[in-house]
Formats: sequence, C-alpha cells, structure tokens
Amino acid sequence: MITIERIIEGGEELFLKAGIKSVTMDDIARHLGISKKTIYHFFKDKNDLVIALVKKKLKEDEDDMAEIISKSGNVIEEMINMMNCSEEIISRINPIVIHDMQKYHPQAWKEFQNFKSGVVIQTLEELLTKGITQGYIRPDIDVKIISRMRVNQIELGFDASVFPIAEYNTWKVQQQFQEHFNYGVCTLEGYKLLDQYKNNKPD
Repeated sequence: MITIERIIEGGEELFLKAGIKSVTMDDIARHLGISKKTIYHFFKDKNDLVIALVKKKLKEDEDDMAEIISKSGNVIEEMINMMNCSEEIISRINPIVIHDMQKYHPQAWKEFQNFKSGVVIQTLEELLTKGITQGYIRPDIDVKIISRMRVNQIELGFDASVFPIAEYNTWKVQQQFQEHFNYGVCTLEGYKLLDQYKNNKPD
C-alpha cells in the first residue's frame, strides 16, 4: 500500500539525483510504479510535495542534532559528531536541489530559512555557551554573532555563483569551513582536545 511517506521518499530519491526542477510528477509516479492520480490524492502539486519533503527532512535533522548532543560528553565531541553527521547529509545533497528550492519553491525555502534562523542558530548558541563554561570555547566570542556567521557560512558553501559545482567539491568546501570555524572558536585546551578527537584518540 502506497503511503504519503513513500511518495515523499520517492520524490527525494529523484530530486537528489537530478534536482527538483527537472523531475516531474510523472517521473515520480513511474519511479514508484503508481499512477499520477494516486500522488495527487495526497499532494495538490509538486510544490506541495517539496514542502512536505523539506518539513520531513528538517524534523529528522532536528532529531539528529538532539541525539548527538545527548550522546556527547563535551562540546568538542559534539562539534566532531556534528561534522561527521554533516558529512553524511551533505554527501547526499545535489547542490542543484538547493538552487532549485531557492528559485522555484519559495515556501519550502522559507521553511528551511526559518529552521536555520530558529533551531540551528539556537542550538549553536547553546553549544558555544556551554563550551565557554567547559573552558573549551573562547570566552571573548559573541555567541549570537558567531552562531549566525556559521549558519550563513554553510549556506554560502552551496552557492554555485561563489563555488561553481564544476570546480569545487561541495563537501570539501563545507569541511574547510567547518575546520576553520572549529579551530577559530576553541581555546588552547579545546584546540588540543579537538586534535585528539580528530585523531580518534580522546583521553
């Protein structure tokens, strides 16, 4: 039996391969082996499906962040685990998807922006504040400014006008940003611990 979740998954599978714009509802129906009418029973159009997909993925990301935080012993471990989680997510993302969502699906993009400005920034502010208390994050940084800088830095990494897809590997760009950020906010103690975790040799 076909479900809303399966239709969303089917759409995601095709969007990640080819981008959103080039995939039609006929393509999704063919991919799932169902009629287009079945999809329209659940979603009024492709835009409706894209919004549902974005909401689903953002909820999963929020749950993943919460799990990482609950299982990490300190802020440095959280940062390393977040980076590993990001690598897995970014390696699956076709940069064209970000471009298409921004250009052709403004409501879905707004959901993404709201999540970024709400959940992600707040989580990062809390992480940095906790890190200052633990002595691993520099006490002189303004957590509100740095959190916003970091989140918008991630978005910059997907901007094809700055980092053309033909010239830059998206994950490598994000990895460079992440490392620059991690070492930039750390105290000397945090720096040492970060190196230990990177080498898989925490005390």
